[in-house]
Amino acid sequence: MHKKLFIPGPTEVVKEVRDAMACEMIGHRMKEFSELYNQVIPKLQQILYTKNRVLLFTSSATGCMESVVRNLSNKKTLSCMCGAFSDRWYNIAVANGKKADPLKVEWGYAIKPEMIDEKLKTGEYDLVTLVHNETSTGVKNPIEEISEVMKKYPDVIFAVDAVSSLTGYKLEVDALGIDVILAGVQKCFALPPGLAVMTVSQKAAQKAKTVENRGYYFDIVDMLKYDEKGQTPSTPSISHINALNVQLDRMLAEGIENRFARHKKMSDTIFNWAEEKGIEKFPEKGYESWTVVTLKNNRNFNISELNKELGNRGKTISNGYGKLKDITFRIAAMGDLTPSDINELLNDINDILKI
Repeated sequence: MHKKLFIPGPTEVVKEVRDAMACEMIGHRMKEFSELYNQVIPKLQQILYTKNRVLLFTSSATGCMESVVRNLSNKKTLSCMCGAFSDRWYNIAVANGKKADPLKVEWGYAIKPEMIDEKLKTGEYDLVTLVHNETSTGVKNPIEEISEVMKKYPDVIFAVDAVSSLTGYKLEVDALGIDVILAGVQKCFALPPGLAVMTVSQKAAQKAKTVENRGYYFDIVDMLKYDEKGQTPSTPSISHINALNVQLDRMLAEGIENRFARHKKMSDTIFNWAEEKGIEKFPEKGYESWTVVTLKNNRNFNISELNKELGNRGKTISNGYGKLKDITFRIAAMGDLTPSDINELLNDINDILKI
């Protein structure tokens, strides 16, 4: 029996998109591929509110994260760390021999704009990496306020991991002054995992040209060169790109503002349920994600047993991540899930837990 996924990724994939993965194959140097590529990129620009270039990576978003630290820093990276995935970006920088400093807060807390401002005043950094929506903790960092700080430092590249928020939130990339924003397609985009998207500003493109040892597979300069021809340097996942094209059409048909509103409505339903049941939010107040709703297990439920019983009903949620296992649990409100899906899940949880 298939379990409907209420986990923070991969998310449910509708049949129309699954079918698009089974497309007839074309060559990645054929004009048919360039035609497909040149259909996808403008739709991504529209949905991401950007005129910047958009690159497609046949990898998880971790590949984009590695590309950022290898391509966009000559001096030192300021790594904003508030959970497992923002910690990962710092670890990637170190693993690639790049200079990086951690700006770290306790799990469950947000990175505040004044913290970044204080660090950037030193002039030591040419790259800031920030996770907008930390999947491990359910914290949404205040990107609008942080973007205002970043505008004071025009020589610093502003790179954002929006893996669990892109297309679930309204993120106006150009208005926020984001140089690079990246995401895998297996979360709010609601496609199978294996493809990632990343925007690149003109400032970032020029910066990459000044950086040596950018790597091979994730060399932004090379990728941008091929992008001009409607291609990718290496063989991409053509099936994913075809499915992405179909899904972008579905998003535009729903109305992108409607899509954002649906995500918010689903999370509001979960938060209201939690309050009614005496279940506390885990993130710092005012910084709660509405795509990865993370709740304290303050009523001491057996999360594994709950998930086992949910599995018997064809559903699954997520335990806490890493050191937060059994301390928290996470319910994703993202992708193509609907408010009725969320209501059905919560009714099942009520029935199983007798609450």
